[in-house]
Amino acid sequence: MKMKKLLCIALVLMMIFSLAACGGNEEGSADAIKLGGIGPLTGTAAIYGTAVYNGAKIAVEEINALGGLQFELNFQDDENDAEKGVNAYTNLKDWGLQILLGTVTTTPCVAVSSETYADRIFELTPSASSADVTKGKDNVFQMCFTDPNQGITAADYIADNALGTKIAVIYNNADAYSTGIYTAFASEIKAKGLEIVYTGTFSSDDNADFSVQLTGAKSAEADLVFLPIYYTPASLILAQAHSMDYAPTFFGVDGMDGILTLKGFDTSLADGVMLMTPFNPWSEDQKVASFVASYEAAYGETPNQFAADAYDCVYAIYDACQEAGITAESSAEEICDALVGVFTGDFTFDGLTGTAMTWSTAGEVSKSPVVCVIKDGIYVDM
Repeated sequence: MKMKKLLCIALVLMMIFSLAACGGNEEGSADAIKLGGIGPLTGTAAIYGTAVYNGAKIAVEEINALGGLQFELNFQDDENDAEKGVNAYTNLKDWGLQILLGTVTTTPCVAVSSETYADRIFELTPSASSADVTKGKDNVFQMCFTDPNQGITAADYIADNALGTKIAVIYNNADAYSTGIYTAFASEIKAKGLEIVYTGTFSSDDNADFSVQLTGAKSAEADLVFLPIYYTPASLILAQAHSMDYAPTFFGVDGMDGILTLKGFDTSLADGVMLMTPFNPWSEDQKVASFVASYEAAYGETPNQFAADAYDCVYAIYDACQEAGITAESSAEEICDALVGVFTGDFTFDGLTGTAMTWSTAGEVSKSPVVCVIKDGIYVDM
């Protein structure tokens, strides 16, 4: 009998740990709107998903402390995998999902957004930037820049500021995010009269050896290397370029945000790296400073752009819900129709990642990126 009791206790504990590993659920009041989130909490893209979850939690806690409209946040892990993203979405629907925050990365978001469109659930992604995320789906909106916007803006900035004359590009040709930025960049840089002297590709963010790509760029005498990629491969590229004594200007995009908090990475290798980001945590803006202080107190590290975008997502949803008169008793479909109407109307939003933000009927946000350079382990506005 005693043994049976011990086995029962062990099984209960296993179930608890299993649920904890799948995500988190931030309790709201009984009449709270059920806000679901999906993103990578484990795996190579976990920095992004964890930052989004943390940023969203801070926003939900602040909003719930105000009284009035309340949220309950349930965040699920998709490991940056499309199939697991859809499974996570199914779990959230079973829970009673009314609004979706996410998903965080592009490939799972493309898959999940097709599901939310069919189910008429409003979706606002903080960071999935491919045009395929919103294409043909009136219920899906983005807080981040789109991939083409990043590629065009990067090319214009490089050309207008004479940052390089011979351009090399290293990108992931199996990733929609990386490919989308590269395609727009290549077209615009040519229109600006600059030459791409070398293009190197790889097909997985787990790729560990970039010697071929860097040798190609160096042999072509590229003085600027454009990296429309995530922080994990970017960190390896910077380290390997340093070991082969190759020091061009490196220019990245928002996927590189997080490199300074990557475990084991020597941040001095990023000194002089330029990147586009909508959020500078070292800004003197009071709203930014307040968020950074709250984030550092809660999580012991400086927030990145993904945390700020998630924070903005929750507050934008909150403001839109108030404008539309939404309550927890509203059905998911009623909420979806109402929020689509607000976001595509004359709604504007001031957040950490931009002011006077508006959205098109295609779901694309209108806001301007900021170009920063990394100096002594912080971002400095250009």
